[in-house]
Amino acid sequence: MKLHEFQAKRIFAQHGVPIPKGEVATSAVYAREIAQRLGLPVVIKSQVLVGGRGKAGGVKLARTADEAQALADQILGMSIKGYTVKRVLVDQGVDIQDEIYLGMVVDRARRRVVMMASAEGGIDIEEVAATMPEAIKTVTIDPFLGLKSYQAIGIASSIGIPQNQFRNFTQIAFGLYKAFMATDAELAEINPLVVTAEGTLLAVDGKMVLDDNGLYRHPDLEEMRDLDEEAPSEIEARINGLSYVKLDGEIGCMVNGAGLAMATMDIVKHYGGSPANFLDIGGGAKSEKVAAALRIILSDPNVKAVLLNIFGGITRCDEVARGILAALDEVKPDVPMVARLVGTNEKEGRALLATADMITATTLAEAAQKAVAAAHNELA
Repeated sequence: MKLHEFQAKRIFAQHGVPIPKGEVATSAVYAREIAQRLGLPVVIKSQVLVGGRGKAGGVKLARTADEAQALADQILGMSIKGYTVKRVLVDQGVDIQDEIYLGMVVDRARRRVVMMASAEGGIDIEEVAATMPEAIKTVTIDPFLGLKSYQAIGIASSIGIPQNQFRNFTQIAFGLYKAFMATDAELAEINPLVVTAEGTLLAVDGKMVLDDNGLYRHPDLEEMRDLDEEAPSEIEARINGLSYVKLDGEIGCMVNGAGLAMATMDIVKHYGGSPANFLDIGGGAKSEKVAAALRIILSDPNVKAVLLNIFGGITRCDEVARGILAALDEVKPDVPMVARLVGTNEKEGRALLATADMITATTLAEAAQKAVAAAHNELA
């Protein structure tokens, strides 16, 4: 779950990270009022869950209240990478002398939280990693010991922060770490963490991605979810307990089991196709969940064929077949569908699917080839 900038910065502030004074506005008139209350200049920042806002014209500096209103009116309603701006953050302007990157992420390979910092702040960290990997300094945090002062000071020194700012930087590093751990985050970053004209450090931008699996512990954070920024298919997948990721291909995939889903996507690519999604219905999926999964896949206009690859271990093939038939009655698909059912009650499942106009296969390789051929209108 992604948080908006204003939400992330408020969480940072709760854990001792200094941020500029700011308020959120949904109208240009209110943005003017905020600017007058905060004092000028102010920065008008679009609040959408996507990067590149500045390059798209979604971040502007206003030196007068009239300008703040005009810029807010310009930004509100604009589209940034397909997302419509419905609110802006009005922040106090800051006299920036230097920009730093500071972030934390879960490193799955090391099974540790890693803190990253770079003197190249204000630039996408992916761009820095690609062009100047040596500019990114990292420390690995022991889960039992937590972040230690010597690690924060070491990373501050490695990116060239003056010694008289070590205390300020350490305070922010610890605050970011506390915020990261307290929210079950997958990623938390400040970019940029700026050095002001007064020589202090201030988090003028913030980003957080929370682990959906930990949200049951944080109902207050769950309430921050912006459904307007999520695709309807992702919302439906979450409601139905499905693991779903939309991709850019043309072959919809419905599989039970994450490993089998990855293998299915790989073999689709191997035979010249491109998967339209990752979708794992999980073990023991009943017909209602299968129907929901199929509705989600078929809602994607790019899908030209659907591949269903079900291994009936815990999941019964006849239950999956009933879900498929229920979805077909509801959605009325106009794309070819290839089904491979193997395992528990596979004969019963195939008998049920025999009543529908579906292509069947007994092996994954055969199913993938048929799905690719069907998507490309090459099926004999």
